Amino acid sequence: MAEYTTKSVQQTQQLAEKLGGLLKKGDIIAYTGGMGMGKTAFTRGVAKGLGIDENEVCSPTFALVNEYRGENFTLCHFDMYRVADVNDLYSTGFFDYLETDAVLAIEWSENIAGALPPGTIYINIERISENERKITIKGDNRFENIGY
Repeated sequence: MAEYTTKSVQQTQQLAEKLGGLLKKGDIIAYTGGMGMGKTAFTRGVAKGLGIDENEVCSPTFALVNEYRGENFTLCHFDMYRVADVNDLYSTGFFDYLETDAVLAIEWSENIAGALPPGTIYINIERISENERKITIKGDNRFENIGY
């Protein structure tokens, strides 16, 4: 487990960019944290670290999933806020994404906890103050000292 504190959106994205640079094809990131905690901002940083234009990243709230392609990676960004349980995932094609080499970033992952495979990287984002966040990363020792 690794814990980091960021003091701005920019610092959150910088941390995520470093994490993104350590990801491998097929990695799954499962976010938890309340509304407005910075999950989409974190995903922008991950995208940049994967060599994907971070300016393309937006919340997939209404689409359920947005796909972003870079030269070497595809990032699939999910929003599971409106998913009631694992059974809802069958009609969305979610399980098909698990069979690809895309990096998956899943907001509101607690709604589908039973569908996440072993090896999932769990990232919790907590509010400390208006701009300050405590970011906890569990599930892989690659991220214990990412030089942030």
